[in-house]
Amino acid sequence: MIDTPASLLEAVQFNADGLVAAIVQDHETDDVLMMAYMNKETLAMTLETGRMTYWSRSRQEVWVKGATSGNTQAVRSVRLDCDGDALLFRVMQEGGACHTGHHSCFYRRASNDGWQEVGEMAFDPDEAYG
Repeated sequence: MIDTPASLLEAVQFNADGLVAAIVQDHETDDVLMMAYMNKETLAMTLETGRMTYWSRSRQEVWVKGATSGNTQAVRSVRLDCDGDALLFRVMQEGGACHTGHHSCFYRRASNDGWQEVGEMAFDPDEAYG
């Protein structure tokens, strides 16, 4: 997708753990789908392959979105914020973005009665993850 010159990676301000926030937005609907983390390696992989690739903090491993579930994200564009410490990816989402089966990880809205589910289900997580 994008050749990864060193200058692209050098402009990113990774935190003390070597991570940067990656905000993911649907290219067609503008829905915010999820937020995850990347390290230098996964950012380079994402830019080179056009497939969203993250660093899983819980599993301490590279995570290619959709490798298990089939719910992939193809990069359409990427932007870096003014401080260099957050990335915004616009993607073509196949299936749902959230491991719960929802289209977006932001499927709960605050109300006087607490958190209300308002998001749509995109897939059955039991079928996708076993």
